[in-house]
Amino acid sequence: MLSEWEKLAREAATKNEAYESYLLRLTEAEVTTRTANAIASRIRAAGFPVVKDLDTFDFSAVASLPKQKVLEMSRGAWVEEHSNCCLIGNAGTGKTHLAIALGLAVCRLGRRVKFVTAAGLVTQLEEAQQQHRLERVLSQLDRVDLLVIDELGYLSFSRSGAELLFQVFADRYERRSVLVTSNLAFSEWGSVFQGDRMTAALLDRLTHRCEIFEMNGESYRFRESMKTKKHKDPKKAN
Repeated sequence: MLSEWEKLAREAATKNEAYESYLLRLTEAEVTTRTANAIASRIRAAGFPVVKDLDTFDFSAVASLPKQKVLEMSRGAWVEEHSNCCLIGNAGTGKTHLAIALGLAVCRLGRRVKFVTAAGLVTQLEEAQQQHRLERVLSQLDRVDLLVIDELGYLSFSRSGAELLFQVFADRYERRSVLVTSNLAFSEWGSVFQGDRMTAALLDRLTHRCEIFEMNGESYRFRESMKTKKHKDPKKAN
């Protein structure tokens, strides 16, 4: 309001605008700025590696992905309902892009989001346990409305690491939402969670109320690389 009042006052005087109307525009400007600042703050706190939105996602490259359902999820009702989302598929098919885009959409709806890799989260939990800070870290995660766990399955964990990650999933069951990306089919998650019993218990909770998208196809990065090569040397590419 401090930065805008003089400009708006001059405009109001020029237009012979009522004082009440001037005050309304001034307070609207304040609310708009506060909202934008709050969104920017939530996006910074989320820790996204890059900013990617749905309007730059190539849905045509992943035929199995229902575009309308994904767009519906960007409205955030599933987070309000404490449901989950799993993006399963081979490398390079846009899982991380989609996870970031959905996370950003939830941030813009006023919800708290945290983006982590599975390996990074396990490392954080193990260090917190060793330093007797585990309860504090778990409490911080519990305040997050949507926890995005990227690249589950790319690296294996120790038994204690797998148990800590399981605890995060279990604590969030029907209380907070989780979005997971993985290059492994559910049948292969036993290699991550050190056995069938823990894996079955985790999947039972995770998939109870969950949107599951299979994203298999040609690697986007490989496809873009081939396009670049063709553009640089069309004779060689042919």
